[in-house]
Amino acid sequence: MPELLRLPSLRLPAWLGLFAGLLLAVGCQLTPDRHLDDGGATNARHDVSVWLTTSDQSRAMAAMPPAIFAAQPPLPIHIHIDEGKRFQRMLGFGAAITDASAWLIQHRMSPEQRDALLRELFGREGAGIGFDFTRLTIGASDFSRSHYSLDDVPSGETDPQLRRFSIDPNRDDVIPVTRAAIGINPELKVMASPWSAPAWMKTTDSLIKGTLKPEYYDAFARYLVKYVDAYAGAGIPIFALTLQNEPAFEPDDYPGMRLDAQARAAIIGRHLGPMLAGRKQQVEIFDWDHNWDKPHEPLAVLRDPAAAPYVSAVAWHCYGGEVSAQSQVHAAFPDKDVYLTECSGGDWEPVKSGGLTLQARSLIIDTTRHWARGVLFWNLALDENRGPHAGGCATCRGVVTIDSKTGAVTRTDDYYALAHASRFVRRGAWRVASSEGRDGVDNVAFVNADDGSRVLVVTNSAADERRFSVATGDRSFAYTLPARSLATFVWHPEGGSGTGR
Repeated sequence: MPELLRLPSLRLPAWLGLFAGLLLAVGCQLTPDRHLDDGGATNARHDVSVWLTTSDQSRAMAAMPPAIFAAQPPLPIHIHIDEGKRFQRMLGFGAAITDASAWLIQHRMSPEQRDALLRELFGREGAGIGFDFTRLTIGASDFSRSHYSLDDVPSGETDPQLRRFSIDPNRDDVIPVTRAAIGINPELKVMASPWSAPAWMKTTDSLIKGTLKPEYYDAFARYLVKYVDAYAGAGIPIFALTLQNEPAFEPDDYPGMRLDAQARAAIIGRHLGPMLAGRKQQVEIFDWDHNWDKPHEPLAVLRDPAAAPYVSAVAWHCYGGEVSAQSQVHAAFPDKDVYLTECSGGDWEPVKSGGLTLQARSLIIDTTRHWARGVLFWNLALDENRGPHAGGCATCRGVVTIDSKTGAVTRTDDYYALAHASRFVRRGAWRVASSEGRDGVDNVAFVNADDGSRVLVVTNSAADERRFSVATGDRSFAYTLPARSLATFVWHPEGGSGTGR
């Protein structure tokens, strides 16, 4: 990006600044809260647009009166943004279109409800929050209505030539919903992960538990390639694959498969990697797809000389360990990208008591500060009973809740945590340096590559309000965040224009 033109700021006498502040305070009382509203948050005067969500959702993505750039000393809580220090470029934010999510959207909503929801989630017009990234399951997960693979055969039989491979189980829900999402956002990036190889490839002869037999490493790689080709034929290009969801875990009531680093390196280096290399439609391979608590697992694959050239990124989940594992692995292999590919909200601690600010701080702010280019939550949608599902998590929630009788939509904390980033941070944005959090106030900053807008996401996790200052270049502003709230601030460099959306 070329050096930005700096224009001298115009400064009012102190008493005029005070008078303007009083007018702003009155305006704040007069401005109604409106869900995903732009009113009151324009940037015509090159001030700072503000959107706010509180933990009780009394304000939910509410457009607030703009903050004002003004000369002032730093406050005790101060966020300094250094746009000259750039880190990763963002791919996007979103959630998984699981079988459960797709079935609800396709079969428990009217066509009008379905179109409105998908436009809100994947579009950017009007109230759209602009999801740019999603994940599919290759075969069943716990959030499917039944257990299946894409090459099921009678017990005792095998199909090494994959003659019975079919994506027909997805044609009634996952495929039409994903295609509709792509129709709304043609740039949507779709990754996919299997929960298990077909049963006949495994040591248990079952979708549940076990590991992959070495004699079927090649067949499993071809199974994944057939999936990519079949989905491309259905109008859904696959951007990236992982070999196995949570490969260090064997669930006892839904599909799963243990696949250690040695096995993953062998499959990637000798089979899947060469099969995908040189194809016209490039498909990336992400390793790991599991928790922060075992960084030695992806490190072992990346140290394998045969596998490493084919691995473009490490995928992480949030259910164990510390987010700093992302930076640990990235420091060892800085040429490999970082993604958070699964984390679910739900009714358990600390998620239950942490609420909105925990989700936003841990999964939006912390993950991107530790190099994540993309962030995916788990189910895009679940019903009022936190399903449908066949085993697994009974207390997970979706980004939205769909009433299975009426199709009505309720937005969860996960929705707002994602929306405060996805609506404003566009693909290709740079994460830039900003101060570490303190006193319950945490932040992450971005510069959008398309229109040059600056985006700052800030959480206040404290039980009382926090006032802080922000400095960017030679300009600064101050703001007071209510207790347990989340805000996004958007502005343009001096001489810029627009709303930042």
